[in-house]
Amino acid sequence: MQAWLCETLDGIGAMRLQTLPTPEPAAGEVRIAIAAASLNFPDLLIVEGKYQVKPALPFVPGAEFAGVVDAVGAGVKHLKVGDAVAAIAGTGGFATHACVDATRVLPLPPGFALRDAAAFAFTYGTSHHALIDRGQLQPGETVLVLGAAGGVGTAALQIAKAAGARVIAAASSDEKCALCRELGADETLNYSTQNLRETLKALTGGKGPDIVYDPVGGDLAEPAFRSIAWRGRYLVVGFAGGGIPALPWNLALLKGASVVGVFWGEFIRREPQASAAALQQLAQWYASGKIKPVIDQALPMADLPAAYARMGTRQVRGKLLLVNA
Repeated sequence: MQAWLCETLDGIGAMRLQTLPTPEPAAGEVRIAIAAASLNFPDLLIVEGKYQVKPALPFVPGAEFAGVVDAVGAGVKHLKVGDAVAAIAGTGGFATHACVDATRVLPLPPGFALRDAAAFAFTYGTSHHALIDRGQLQPGETVLVLGAAGGVGTAALQIAKAAGARVIAAASSDEKCALCRELGADETLNYSTQNLRETLKALTGGKGPDIVYDPVGGDLAEPAFRSIAWRGRYLVVGFAGGGIPALPWNLALLKGASVVGVFWGEFIRREPQASAAALQQLAQWYASGKIKPVIDQALPMADLPAAYARMGTRQVRGKLLLVNA
């Protein structure tokens, strides 16, 4: 098989596409012939040793992928050769094949495209857990989505609309704001050219958003938190902006607001039944056309360095895919 092997924590520049023996699944595992893998922000961090999870070296990065089961290990009953599946494996995706614990593999319903499946669980699972579970979003509430044109941002925008919310999509360019409007955003905000607090005040009649969905962090966090509505919920999803903000805690007191942590990876480990129910609802929304992954580009697996470089420029709209012919 072909695989991108991470042998040091010196980043993508130190990785090479290598020919390795095709692995055989152990008991409780299946082997997947990978059709497509998506590139997520943690995939940038993990090859530099900066992510919460630090796999033993060497490893093949790529947390999320989809394909077809082509071998089944002993004891696996719910999957068979030929099944179309998605995997949330943490590693292994940037290759032609991967052996995965069968509990981390999801059979796909009929009609679920493999490329969509490779770009689905990580971002939509995170955003559903954030908005519906942790944020307790109610129909009619207003949601501010920061970084709304990115992978988790586009997912959050669509999920909030599917749940009956009013969505203000905030992004860094007019082109990204235009994409958000195409996806159903009620209002958009270009935080590169518009004052975040003043614009939010105008768009909400001074009330502020009920929920702030923040995968960005950095300099946007404090003005967004200062703008939040009474009893608002500030969802801490990630820090794609590079900086972990230090918020003045008196703001939470004055607004009766909550700062809510969102860690989907730990959620699916600790609460597998709740996670499975959320993914089932998401699959139903996908089948009914309420949500659909936004694919920025689908590049050959051999072009992984170019995909990393594009993600590093923050120009990605939706998700980047690496595909095998």
